[in-house]
Amino acid sequence: MSTRSATIASSHGLHARPAAMFVQAVNASGLAVTIEKDGREAPAGSILGVISLAINQGDVVTLTADGDNAETVLDSLVSFLETDHDAA
Repeated sequence: MSTRSATIASSHGLHARPAAMFVQAVNASGLAVTIEKDGREAPAGSILGVISLAINQGDVVTLTADGDNAETVLDSLVSFLETDHDAA
């Protein structure tokens, strides 16, 4: 099991558009990834699960995955979350 933490960079948090992009990246990885914020956990491959966590800019989330290439996948997802997708 691999785990990574990320600080959300998007100025409006993980709202619909960046959340959908994140979920697509998770699902493309082929791994079951979990996202956790403040003790609440959701499947990272579920748009409703991700949005239900109400993740804002500056929040720290923890990603967990198990399987082949989990560390590489999590590094890529952390990089995504730590990029401001709301920048003009």
